[in-house]
Formats: sequence, C-alpha cells, structure tokens
Amino acid sequence: MDSLTQAVLGAGIQGAMLGRYGGRKALAAGALLATLPDLDVLIDYGDPVSGMINHRGFSHSIFVLTALALALTVLFRVWRRSPHYGAGRLFLTLWLVLITHPLLDAFTSYGTQLLWPLTPTPTSWSSIFIIDPFFTVPLFLTVAAAFIVGPSTKARIALCWALGWCATYLALSVGAKSLIETQVRQDLAANGVVVTAMFSTPEPFNILLWRVVAKIDDDSYVETVRSVLDTGPSESIRRPLNNHLASALPGSTQLAGLQWFTDNWLRYDEIENQLIVTDLRMGLGGGFYSFRFHIARRTGPGSDWVAITPAYWPSQRGTAELPAVLKRIWQSTPPLPLASWEQNMTKIPPAKP
Repeated sequence: MDSLTQAVLGAGIQGAMLGRYGGRKALAAGALLATLPDLDVLIDYGDPVSGMINHRGFSHSIFVLTALALALTVLFRVWRRSPHYGAGRLFLTLWLVLITHPLLDAFTSYGTQLLWPLTPTPTSWSSIFIIDPFFTVPLFLTVAAAFIVGPSTKARIALCWALGWCATYLALSVGAKSLIETQVRQDLAANGVVVTAMFSTPEPFNILLWRVVAKIDDDSYVETVRSVLDTGPSESIRRPLNNHLASALPGSTQLAGLQWFTDNWLRYDEIENQLIVTDLRMGLGGGFYSFRFHIARRTGPGSDWVAITPAYWPSQRGTAELPAVLKRIWQSTPPLPLASWEQNMTKIPPAKP
C-alpha cells in the first residue's frame, strides 16, 4: 500500500496498544516504524526489472521483521524500562506495527516476499488497490483526531474501531474477489472457454470494479472487466500471450526473475524488432499497464534475439481514461472500449518533446 496508509496503520496500532502511556509519542513512533520496510526503495539494483523483483524483499520478510521487533524490544528495555507495561506487550506492539506492513502489501497485486530468504512465488492476494480511500481515510481521520485530543480512553477505543473497520474492509475485498472470479468463470464456461489459471485485481480506489485475467490453454488470455453491481454481461477481450517469444530468449536472468516474481502473468510483444514484456497484473487493462519492459532486440525478422539491460518501455497509464473506469463501477453502458485500448500494446510510443 502507499506510505500514508502504512504510516496511519502503524500509528493506529501503536496508539491503541501503548497510547495510554505514550500518548502522541506512541502515534508518531508507530507511524515512523511502520514505514521502515519501504526504505528498500533507496537501494539501486541496476535496472528496473531487478529493482521490481527485489522491492518488498528482505525488508518485508516476516522473519526479518520479527527479529527486528525482538531487537528493538531488548534495546528499549535496556534504554528505558517502562513501569506501565512489560517486555511482552512492547514486543507484541512493535511486532504488529512491523508485520502488518508486509501483510497489507500482500493484499495488493504487486507481490511481497513474506518468507524471504525462502523463494516461493511472492504473495499477492490482490484484493485491494494500492491506494484505497475507503480503507485509508477513516483510519487517517481517527489517528489525526487521536493526535489532536491526546491520550484518552475514548481515543483508544476509536482507534480500535478504526482498525476493526480496516480488517472488515479487507474481508469484504476478499469476498468481492471470490464473487467476481466465480461469475467470470461461469461466463467463460458458458461460452466454452476452458480456463487454466486466473488472476483478478480491483480497479483503482475501490473493491467493487474488478479486472480479471484468465489464461487459456492455447497461449492466449481473456481479460474481463466486471463490477459487483453488474446484472448483465461484462466486457471482455481475448489476446495472445506470445510465450514463444520468451522461449526464443534463453539465459536472461532478469526475465527469469520477472517470470518468478509475477508467477508468469506476462505477455510478450514484438514491436519493430524489440521485445517488450508486460506485467498483466497491474494497470487499468486493455492497453494500459503499469509495468512494461524492453528486454531484448534483434536486427530483423529471423535473426536471433539479444538480451539487453532491461529498461522501462514508455507506455500510457490511462490517466485520461480513469474517469470512465470509475464510472464503470455503477454504470455498465457504454462498456469500456477494451478493443480500442488494446491497440496501444503494439504502438511505438510518441517521442517526448
């Protein structure tokens, strides 16, 4: 999630557990501690693909953060022993502030290495968008009010209620995800489409409108946009994955890492003898995706692909289309023009002035 959300979540937890004794300092300390795992963005891994697959790595490991919480507990107990609470309460507070950061990240579509240094596919429950005002705003307002009024029983109770809302909202997001996936599977099955794998993610700022990517066994995928409020059919588009292009590029460490990190939710396109790989998990869909990379080039048709140092492929993010996407939450007509948007996938982006 975004840094503001992580900060207010940490502040809310520490304020609820230690606010009676620490007051505003507990809120501030919780906010700072909760943002600590994201300092890994300051590490330069040399290229954007390596940076992507290493972000949310060691600094988001439940093992590393548990050890850090233990070390901080020992340090604080040596430095200043509180007469109000013991080491157990302090450790639990610090641990919750730290561990909820990667757990919340795991509810997004990016991918979080919860078990680092073990290397299973990064966790991506993908039931909440990276910025969701319905999750963040109530908690932010409660934390701000608690900071203004200072330590009080009512403030701590309010923080507990706000944290309860956050947990409830996450549960609702998982329920909405399950409902949408079931409906899309049924629709595709009714049309004779056999799904081999499915990934769904909410569209920006809500948990009502979803984008579902379903892999088909003929090296293609179906992308569907559907709202929880829909009563009729949803818009879909079927496009090739072009996995043969990836198999023509052996020995690319970055590509192998990207395939692992995304659980191979990738599409490949050849654009004027350049090999472009797209992460299908993040973006508005159609032709608008958050992460596209230029990973290889060749001199012409029939020649061998040569891996290059990966670079971001300039692509449109769909900022101008966002209002139409948000309107699609409650209004299914007109449908989103997925086929028109799809044309962006194979276009050379315009040169910057």
